[in-house]
Amino acid sequence: MSGFGIVGPPPAPAIPGWVHLRTGKVRDLYTNEKNEILLVASDRVSAYDWVMPTIIPGKGAVLTQLSLFWFELLEDIIPNHIISTDVPLVVEDRAIIVQPLEMFEIECVARGYLTGSGWAEFQKNSAVCGNTLPAGLLDGSKLPSTIFTPATKADIGDHDINIDFETASLKIGDEEAGILKELTVKLYETAADFALERGIILADTKFEFGRNSAGEIVLGDEALTPDSSRFWELSAWKPGGAQASFDKQFLRDYLVASGWDRNSPPPELPAEIVEKTAKRYEEAFFRLTGSSF
Repeated sequence: MSGFGIVGPPPAPAIPGWVHLRTGKVRDLYTNEKNEILLVASDRVSAYDWVMPTIIPGKGAVLTQLSLFWFELLEDIIPNHIISTDVPLVVEDRAIIVQPLEMFEIECVARGYLTGSGWAEFQKNSAVCGNTLPAGLLDGSKLPSTIFTPATKADIGDHDINIDFETASLKIGDEEAGILKELTVKLYETAADFALERGIILADTKFEFGRNSAGEIVLGDEALTPDSSRFWELSAWKPGGAQASFDKQFLRDYLVASGWDRNSPPPELPAEIVEKTAKRYEEAFFRLTGSSF
């Protein structure tokens, strides 16, 4: 069953001068006569492979502006896909104009801490995506070193599947897999050091890369947002369970407690949950950038 529920994707708004390409869980893509891409971050929020029927006001703008912050900070490591931030007024602050890319068919994940699907896999075989780890680690433990844990790209409503490096190499080629692994680890460690100075642990994150028209590998999609990363409060970090986070874990916890079965369309979100979720996104932006949103 689709993660949009039984009603299908929400209709994308018309934007003069741009033709709608497709709608994802939380983004809408458009193109123009120059073959540029308008990447619009909506205020939709997803959880457990479903798009919630209630939006989080301001979320799209927070994620877009935070990505722009990271793209600039990391551009000495790798170029990104941004052409311009001069976007139509109707999507101001929550859209960017980017290059069309031929995307690599894997999601590039770096983990510095053990949690989520990595923790679940470690409990079964003491390894994560082929990376053997020492015994005795807990949910939330810091890893001895950063590990690369790629995943397949799932269709909307399906789960991404963690894979090992060898499988990633088969999908995209040995040389490309090696390059993306090196880039992913370097980007993660640079960002993690930066975040730690601001009292935030970057537990893990996902990057997506593609080739531009010149054949160069560039960083695409979003970068280091609460939607693509796990940000934890350093002062509250304690391995052995759930961590105080700046992402949508607050929303996930509510959904679990609500009794929703995850197989039928999700419930509307109460105003309190919407407000608290929005504040967590805004706080992450402030703590990382030093600017109020």
